[in-house]
Amino acid sequence: MRAGGLRAGGPRARGLWALLAVLRAGWCLLPQAGYLHPDEFFQSPEVMAGDILNLQVYYPWEFLPSSPCRSVVFPLMTSGVTYWVMKSLRQLDVCSSCINSYTLLVSPRLLFTMLSFILDYSVYRLAPCWEADPWKALVLLAGSYVTLVFYTRTFTNTLEGLLFALLMVLVSSRKSGGSLAEPTSGPLIGIVTTAGFFNRPTFLAFALMPLLYWAGLIVDSQKGIKTVINHFLKLVLCACFTAVVFITADTFYFTSTGLDHLYSIKKSSVLDVIAHLNEKMIVTPFNFLSYNLNPHNLALHGSHPRVTHFTVNGIMLFGILHILAIGAGFKMLKKYIYQLFWVKSYCHGSSGLSVRSEGSPTLLLFYFVPLSFLSLFTHQEPRFLIPLIVPLVLFSTSQSRAVKWKPIIILFNVLGALLFGCLHQGGLIPCLLRLEQLMRSPEPSSHPRHYTLLFAHTYMPPRSLLNIQKRDTHIEVIDMAGSEEETLCQTVEQRANNSTCNDRHVFIIIPGTVRATITKCAVSFKNETLIFPHLSMEDPPQIPFLFSGSWRSQLGLYILQLDRDQQSL
Repeated sequence: MRAGGLRAGGPRARGLWALLAVLRAGWCLLPQAGYLHPDEFFQSPEVMAGDILNLQVYYPWEFLPSSPCRSVVFPLMTSGVTYWVMKSLRQLDVCSSCINSYTLLVSPRLLFTMLSFILDYSVYRLAPCWEADPWKALVLLAGSYVTLVFYTRTFTNTLEGLLFALLMVLVSSRKSGGSLAEPTSGPLIGIVTTAGFFNRPTFLAFALMPLLYWAGLIVDSQKGIKTVINHFLKLVLCACFTAVVFITADTFYFTSTGLDHLYSIKKSSVLDVIAHLNEKMIVTPFNFLSYNLNPHNLALHGSHPRVTHFTVNGIMLFGILHILAIGAGFKMLKKYIYQLFWVKSYCHGSSGLSVRSEGSPTLLLFYFVPLSFLSLFTHQEPRFLIPLIVPLVLFSTSQSRAVKWKPIIILFNVLGALLFGCLHQGGLIPCLLRLEQLMRSPEPSSHPRHYTLLFAHTYMPPRSLLNIQKRDTHIEVIDMAGSEEETLCQTVEQRANNSTCNDRHVFIIIPGTVRATITKCAVSFKNETLIFPHLSMEDPPQIPFLFSGSWRSQLGLYILQLDRDQQSL
């Protein structure tokens, strides 16, 4: 490793990283309008808003007691904590109006944005270990749209990436001079690995290479077998203890009497609690694996060719960096095949590829081993790969591989940030915020107004952002997803016929690309609002219309109000 690695980069790189860090936090607070995937809401904030704030929400099947496939620990520690703070402030009359659609959206995201700087810390710590320039690596990390967009969202994949980064730090201990230091003891590694497994069982694919690397360090640095066994025993014991904590929390949450036990645990004897756990023990990762190892179940969520991660998703997330890594991977493979078949014949005692080899080869294994394991499954989404940004950034900044591609990298990340941070389903979140304000506007009469909100050809609307209490029955939310024209018209006409009262309001939310569909229904609209921009990849805009006067309609989301009263947006 070159001397003075920690001082590399200079004030310009440090200033650029600071600017990008401010952009990351500021863009979260705006807030970002892009809607990446329903899981960013329905695997954490939506569930916690229903449990803690008692709001009307949609519980996904993974969090139902009949099919517990997601651990509740991390949702409670992230979205749950932010919502509990908001609830406490309201109860203390410190902030009576602090719970609204904006705070419900931004507060969990802000916590994830703060946690995302674990990536920056990890890259700064890891860069000297892997012969990379620390500040150039930080700029490449902070300037990636994956960091700006995906790591500021409430995905379980985001937490998976943070835990993977921490695990890499734990197994990459080095002295300042570059020589091997005493390997990190097993307890923290066991805790992080187990927590990652309960967050997403796919974490084992990411943890495999770090664990093998750490095991190699342990074996090489210790002379006594008892010391080696002691390291591994500590890891296993801490992993088991962490698993017990997760299983206990999940069992309390998912069983019908679990919450009662949780609130009355002080009144219960320890034996009662243990008996309850033994009777209805829930291990969510095993349920997750049982479901996802069934090809029929995966097909329900979409099937993809097994090369999708390598040929499409990697490029979509990381652009030229992924292509450079693939090229380097082929070169490395060619090199070691050559050594295996030619050099080894002259050196019978030499070993093959060492797991603990230094520099780029090991970083490439940290990148490609999880990528290969995830490619074994037929359901492949880009967000599954976002934890790989840390080894990829370190590899790309070692030996200045990414320097000559700087203009392409900048353009790629600007376009990616605009596409996924602003355009992709970008009208739905502002629409929900606007509807929440509308429904909470002063009512001229003593009778509560009734609302029907019908969403068609959009992503699942997170009900929590409408800020509706469970006891409120005057608001109905209907998600028609991608319904055909006939089904959509039947539903709209039925709601129109049932909306003869002056205090009932019906709104249809639909992208501009399928706006013509709703005009074929036997209903009329008195008011329409266009929210711009909104790009639906399921109903993409027609290219000729993008160059006409209706281009805003093609890139917009409509809120249409049935012509039954005088209320307007």
